[in-house]
Amino acid sequence: MAERYVMSIDQGTNSTRCILFDHRGRLVSVAQREHQQHFPRPGWVEHDAVEIWQNLRRVVPEALSDAGVEAGQVAALGVANQRETTVLWDRRTGAPLRRAIVWQDTRTGPLVEDLRKHPGEAFFLDRCGVPPSTYFSALRIRWLFDNVKGVEQRARDGEVLFGTMESWLIWNLTGGAGSGLHLTDVTNASRTMLMNIRTLAWDEELLDFFGVPRPMLPEIRSSVEAYGEARSVLPGIRITAALGDQQAALFGQTCFSPGEAKCTYGTGGFLLLNTGGDPVRSRHGLLTTVAYRIGAQPPAYALEGSIAVTGALVQWFRDRLGLISSAAEIETLARTVEDNGGCYIVPAFSGLFAPRWRSDARGVVVGLTSYITKGHLARAVLEATGWQTREVVDAMNADSALPLRELKVDGGMTADNLLMQFVADVLDVPVVRPMVAETVSLGAAYAAGLAAGYWSDLEVLRRNWHRAAQWLPGMDPGRREWEYDNWRRAVERSLDWVRPPHSS
Repeated sequence: MAERYVMSIDQGTNSTRCILFDHRGRLVSVAQREHQQHFPRPGWVEHDAVEIWQNLRRVVPEALSDAGVEAGQVAALGVANQRETTVLWDRRTGAPLRRAIVWQDTRTGPLVEDLRKHPGEAFFLDRCGVPPSTYFSALRIRWLFDNVKGVEQRARDGEVLFGTMESWLIWNLTGGAGSGLHLTDVTNASRTMLMNIRTLAWDEELLDFFGVPRPMLPEIRSSVEAYGEARSVLPGIRITAALGDQQAALFGQTCFSPGEAKCTYGTGGFLLLNTGGDPVRSRHGLLTTVAYRIGAQPPAYALEGSIAVTGALVQWFRDRLGLISSAAEIETLARTVEDNGGCYIVPAFSGLFAPRWRSDARGVVVGLTSYITKGHLARAVLEATGWQTREVVDAMNADSALPLRELKVDGGMTADNLLMQFVADVLDVPVVRPMVAETVSLGAAYAAGLAAGYWSDLEVLRRNWHRAAQWLPGMDPGRREWEYDNWRRAVERSLDWVRPPHSS
């Protein structure tokens, strides 16, 4: 009998990937396509949802072909996705009403400021576990209603559907217009500001507040559950999991016990701490989110610290400043100097996320002297990721009764040994990287395989996890705290930069 595999679709901020995994959680084949980033105005970030769907239709056959695998050998399909990115589409034709508004987009900033004043953060934290921020989907829906003529009325008339990327892809995979399944999972729904964090249902008060009609919303399902069969691309294959990408990485890192944490370093940095069966209300600027839900079991919750810019700072250093020609070169350049030379970079390109949530902040470089070289700047770029991680971990330790003892890491930046050592140094805990670096895709595969009976239980998945690298802290404590104090002073200088536009 032919071997069976689990397939995952990882629809990320920059690309869409299809990966096949075998029973031991090993990567068998991968196909990937980037999509265009649209920046129509400062602070605006958009994607073409149709381009992303077409990319999915290309990468699936490529991954199967590269592995020499027939579609019938795929036991189940799981989807992981960039979270909060918002798509509205026509229920009848399947055409998006306009380009998707991406999670990094800051156009809803003025609305956020209004919500902070009235009804205030507590109104939202009590209901959905997250504060007003440009990060979340409900504000994007409201912006589209307010700025695109006729959309709100069409949504009230049942003609328009809303979804984040997994909803859009699953709807198309299961037949699109006429027969597509319109659903989301609890992890993605918890990022909309519209789901009640305790009942895991759309919250009537929040729907009324934002003016979002229920008929446009997808059905909320568990993360690990049989949704239905694909009709397009992989006809007959069962779709059995969906998770937001960071929750998928937590699942792929097998952080199934309270107190276990992971940080994914990609475009941004996302640190999630499993807090078990009860949502922990953060008092220190973190998000309360659903970690995952397996079938009819109670959900697992997490505290999350979202860092807007980590890998994106390296891309900026490469593409906008031209100081390196590839991302990997930044480590080599940073190693040409002993330290940062007194220079710090705060990458608040779209404001600051956790734990500060300051949309008025903008990026700064401080401590410049004529001594500073591009090597010092390269080191400051890497150190910015370490210090931002430290701020999030401090907040987590203050919120949780489970202090961080080890950090599992994944994502493209973990290939940078200098950075990973620095993270271990500033956190003063071991940092470990697994054999399979593609933990977002692996988590979606694990969830899908679990729902389909391909894997029997969580313990089997734990046994698949193997350590590939470890970094142990070695920085002098006095230096660590002195540098951290400098970092916090640098952050203070990034605040209060955005002001209302000048009018003549």
